[in-house]
Amino acid sequence: MEIVDENSVRRIHFNRPQSKNAMTTDVARELASAIEEVTTEYDAVVVTGQEDAFSAGGDIEAMATRSETADEAYTRVRSTLGQVAEAVLTAPVPVVARVNGDAAGAGLSLVAASDFAYAVESARFGASFINVGLVPDMGGTVTLPRIVGLREAKRLAFTGELISAAEAADLGLVNHVVAESELDEAVEGLLETLSSQPTEGIALAKQALHDNLGRTWSDGLEHEASIQTRAYDTAAHEEGVTAFLEGRRPDFD
Repeated sequence: MEIVDENSVRRIHFNRPQSKNAMTTDVARELASAIEEVTTEYDAVVVTGQEDAFSAGGDIEAMATRSETADEAYTRVRSTLGQVAEAVLTAPVPVVARVNGDAAGAGLSLVAASDFAYAVESARFGASFINVGLVPDMGGTVTLPRIVGLREAKRLAFTGELISAAEAADLGLVNHVVAESELDEAVEGLLETLSSQPTEGIALAKQALHDNLGRTWSDGLEHEASIQTRAYDTAAHEEGVTAFLEGRRPDFD
């Protein structure tokens, strides 16, 4: 895996093209750590794959040679694949999936956990876990039903079928589908927009949205008020109000 910090953006590249960027245990740990390190000094994290695949998910060859007890399996899954999902969902900046090719298994789950996903037209998406007798991991059972709805999540999880980028967009798995030649322009345009917004405000909005997914409306409103109170006390809020009154665009540092 390659990690490049540039212009306040952390760019993470899977670099196992010979295996369609399949994720080993070590890769998952490294990915989780790379995202956990990100603070509001950054504007965003971009995750992508090398060559013609985003990620084929778990490394099946590694599965074939694995020998572990049930307790060991639980610890491994929770501390690697589960930790990646937790890192993405709690990152204080937006995580952008730059889907340059097929995203299957854990690759699909990573796309679902991300805050934004831009995909090339040729990309295919599949919850392929069932094809090897497994259930969606890397947060897939948490994020998929919330994004595509319970019935569509069941279709993906029970059949393992591959769907097109266009269908993924219809289901809400990806924000935009573009030609391969336009992918970088689309992602960079998004990053430019994000960089112009107050990072702390984005972090608070992301926390509130995620926290309130499982709450009742009354509890959600209480939590929303608490988060908004914190937002009122930020330099970004002060700058936004001042800029409005002065008739200029805000300069969020």
